[in-house]
Amino acid sequence: MVPGAAGWWFLVLWLPACVAAHGLRIHDYLYFQVLSPGDIRYIFTATPAKDFGGIFHTRYEQIHLVPAEPPEACGELSNGFFIQDQIALVERGGCSFLSKTRVVQEHGGRAVIISDNAVDNDSFYVEMIQDSTQRTADIPALFLLGRDGYMIRRSLEQHGLPWAIISIPVNVTSIPTFELLQPPWTFW
Repeated sequence: MVPGAAGWWFLVLWLPACVAAHGLRIHDYLYFQVLSPGDIRYIFTATPAKDFGGIFHTRYEQIHLVPAEPPEACGELSNGFFIQDQIALVERGGCSFLSKTRVVQEHGGRAVIISDNAVDNDSFYVEMIQDSTQRTADIPALFLLGRDGYMIRRSLEQHGLPWAIISIPVNVTSIPTFELLQPPWTFW
């Protein structure tokens, strides 16, 4: 039996509502663009934490992306002052994703981007989930491919810069495909 036009419209309207109500997701992506330094002026893809952290209520046209010191951000940050009201770039490893997010939140960060510690990872996104501590975090937490995190940190080191300037989140649906500048190392 083939549903009529009314049947198809019902399915089109019902399916997204059902998915939203039951929390089913295929894969969520969030995009940010590095504005400076210019050699990595690309649009990067990240995935939000699955079951902890907040969401972006504001679009930041220009905000600092500050690499945490120490990079794993499992305790006190030596550059925590620079992370206040900015976004921290941290590396995976040493403690849970939630612990890193809470450290950045305690230093006043607006969000955290956690890059994989496997610098050759240019295609596999890790699903960041809650640890078993029942703690919470309010700031957005994103996962970034290891190659992307490495290239951002390397560019900052080469230019002697303490942070990058980014725009986040970026609505890529409004950008023509030919203008969508993604990192060249992620193409196959």
